[in-house]
Amino acid sequence: MQRLFAACISAWVVAAAAAAANAADPAASPPVAACPAEATGARLFAFHLAGNRAGFLVECRLPDGSTLYLYEFNDRGRGPSVRSRITLDAGGVPTSLTVDGNDYLKNAVSERFMVAGGRASWTNKVEQGETAVAGPAFYVSQSGTPAETALLARAALAAPGGKLALLPSGEARVVALEERTVRHDGASKDVRLFAIHGLGYQPTTVWLDAAGDLFASLDSWATLIPEGWEPVAPELLAAQESSLTALRQAQASRIAMRPDGPLLIEHANLFDAAARAMRPGTSVLVEGNRIRTVGPDGSLDVPAGTRRFDAAGRALLPGLWDMHSHPEPADGLLLLAAGVTGVRDMAAEPAKRERMLTWEGETLGPRIAFAGIMDGPGPFQGPTQVLVADEAAARAAVDAMADAGFILVKVYSSVKPELVPAIADQAARRGLRVGGHVPAGMTAERAVRAGYDEIQHMNMVFLNFMANRAPDTRTRERLTVPAEYAGELDFDAPATRDFIALLAAERVTVDPTLQLFENLILDRAGEMATAYRPIADRLPPMVRRGLLDGGMPVAGPEQRARYEASFSAMLRMLGALHAAGVPLVAGTDSLGGFALVRELELYVRAGIPPAEVLQMATLGAARASGMGDRLGSIEPGKLADFILVDGDPSADPGALRNLRLVVKDGVPLDPVAMWAELGIRPLPD
Repeated sequence: MQRLFAACISAWVVAAAAAAANAADPAASPPVAACPAEATGARLFAFHLAGNRAGFLVECRLPDGSTLYLYEFNDRGRGPSVRSRITLDAGGVPTSLTVDGNDYLKNAVSERFMVAGGRASWTNKVEQGETAVAGPAFYVSQSGTPAETALLARAALAAPGGKLALLPSGEARVVALEERTVRHDGASKDVRLFAIHGLGYQPTTVWLDAAGDLFASLDSWATLIPEGWEPVAPELLAAQESSLTALRQAQASRIAMRPDGPLLIEHANLFDAAARAMRPGTSVLVEGNRIRTVGPDGSLDVPAGTRRFDAAGRALLPGLWDMHSHPEPADGLLLLAAGVTGVRDMAAEPAKRERMLTWEGETLGPRIAFAGIMDGPGPFQGPTQVLVADEAAARAAVDAMADAGFILVKVYSSVKPELVPAIADQAARRGLRVGGHVPAGMTAERAVRAGYDEIQHMNMVFLNFMANRAPDTRTRERLTVPAEYAGELDFDAPATRDFIALLAAERVTVDPTLQLFENLILDRAGEMATAYRPIADRLPPMVRRGLLDGGMPVAGPEQRARYEASFSAMLRMLGALHAAGVPLVAGTDSLGGFALVRELELYVRAGIPPAEVLQMATLGAARASGMGDRLGSIEPGKLADFILVDGDPSADPGALRNLRLVVKDGVPLDPVAMWAELGIRPLPD
């Protein structure tokens, strides 16, 4: 599930990237693979991540009428490398497909699909099956290439009503959104933008040329476009986002129940976030986007014309915050549909704030606190154009983040360790916090002593004790080494106790993202991701299938046991950090809001009282985002962001999945209506 990155770059970002480019090698993009000698034609597509060349897609037309696709990219040492061969029938529907190579996390891939004798059969890393096919049905590969999206769009366009059955399950519907002529270097292309419904929560987009062939696949993280046509990508991305914004505006108008007067929530079991206690029999009066009064049922002065909502004893609590998110405009509705009314964007650039403005009125989405990201240039650089190679560039980057209203500077793994003190110094001068990954060649202890206010990800805590095992944490070692060896950490050793004491003494916040590591370390291909098991049956078919991908490769039972011990150690570390008084924030580093509930459940499993966990995800998060004076608790004068759920989440965070109402900025939102827009089935009665 790839995130996409917008191509708009501010003048400051260009300047920072240019300064860095003179000081180090560019990000490593794998060499372009060659088509077989017998190929009758070929096309080469450039693949970019965060504006940096990262890989390729080569389309090779073969004499037997099939097409071979060669696809590879490098994302910080991760990324797929596959050979996919597809044969289509006269209607453009695959009759055979093979995919071989490795997936994003380097799991081996050997996928097969075939139609013969009126039956379709398939096998891939998560499933195998077969079914009779009486009409056109498009098999969506589990591990294939972006080229399939264009093939699906073209086949669906040729089908009645623009609809086409999907295999293993589901249905695709394609709609034309935009038509443009792009020009570059004396050439022009007529291209059309199509939205495919049925592959995810929101439409999947693709640009086709006049012949109906793939021209571009674009969004906020990745860009795939014919080599030589890269300069037109920003124009297409802007047009695409404009069309999608119009779709989201229509969704907002269908969902938002904007009150024409005050709103009263009565008979609620209110969570007092400051006291970590439930207050049964409570009413809340909202006027505009503010909470006017809160008190026992029947005690409020309710104006005439007030709209009343009977909470019927359900739990009313402040909206949830995901403190490690990477939101894009398309994610707003999904986050709200999970009760998340606030997020901290942990990899923003100054230009991104403008891109997210539609959440502030035109479309629906949570409130955002922005954390900027910077990295050092090199073969494992992170997903950013903010690349710093010297102190002047680093300080300038901090200044730009401060000027953009960001609250935290996120340092990534390729930043030179000797730059961290200067980054921390400049951040302190400008009133920003500093955190992130621990740069390669530096321990977490050194980072804290150099000025870190936060540490993101539990693996970074364990890597403090593994410098000899993970000499280059720019690479996958920062994931694989803790997965292999975290279980061996001696919690009673002086070095362990002293480090935890240092974090507590310096009030260094830890952002564990434990459900992310549960997925990477414990989840296996073909098994539903643990975080989504309680709601998997409600999700759209293709979304549900994508959640079967599993985590990192595991060689056998012995390694699996080591991985299980390592995740148990991560839980134990979280409990130890909490017991020592180390500040914690709850974030997911995952798509959508549903993973947040699992994150909170893991905190309870680690020994943190449920009511304290709930406070952490509400008032604690708002305070950490600099918004505690107006958000995070249900009090008079604060902004009206709250949710209503069945059960008592102060005793069991799992109750947060039982969402019955969301109020964001004083506007009631019906979860059933939001889920319907996203293809999610409602809660059972």
